[in-house]
Amino acid sequence: AVHEINSWKDLRSRLAPNDRQCFAFFHPLVPEDPLIFVEVALTKEIPTSIQNIITMDREETSLDEINTAVFYSISNCQDGLSGISFGNFLIKKVAHKLKQEIQGLNTFVTLSPVPGLMKWMENNAPLVYENCLNNISDDEGLIKKTISYLTESNREDLMPNDPVARFHLGNGAILHKINLNADISSKGMEQSHGVMINYLYDLSVVEKNHEQFFKDKEVILSNEIKSLKKKYS
Repeated sequence: AVHEINSWKDLRSRLAPNDRQCFAFFHPLVPEDPLIFVEVALTKEIPTSIQNIITMDREETSLDEINTAVFYSISNCQDGLSGISFGNFLIKKVAHKLKQEIQGLNTFVTLSPVPGLMKWMENNAPLVYENCLNNISDDEGLIKKTISYLTESNREDLMPNDPVARFHLGNGAILHKINLNADISSKGMEQSHGVMINYLYDLSVVEKNHEQFFKDKEVILSNEIKSLKKKYS
């Protein structure tokens, strides 16, 4: 799993409650081993922290309060299929299924890691990188460099620097929100200084965004990200 599961109790807390679901693709030749699975939290708001999603000490969200589906962990399970992405099909299929089943559900987002951010800043934003290493508060600098990392490409193919961004933006999602202190685990701090991203899947425009992204390599931004990008440009 993207976020470490520490015990059977931890696993049950992600699968057993009514506001937590898990979906997977299987192949008939290996019926007991999933090809890929996604963990989904059903919430009443867009989350800003993975700690709030995976904590075992929380109140379950009642069905009539649920308006948001959060894809917070997508895991490929078969090494031999690592170059083949089933995740784009799985997310869209799950989104449509949940929308049919839950009346008030109208928002589909991720809470995604930014695995290459700190490494990129080490080479491209050394001052902000050093501030992060030394726990010197520089929220504006971190947000500014995160936007640069996610929206400007250092790659020959002009695709986004970040592998998770390439996946979700290529899937037609919108870069919706940057969350600071969203993953304070040792892994989260090491790879992104705690930054996580909400990518928004607007089912009415997801296919249009997908086509536009691969045609123009344009990252589709929310109004909030557009404002921040303009502010820090």
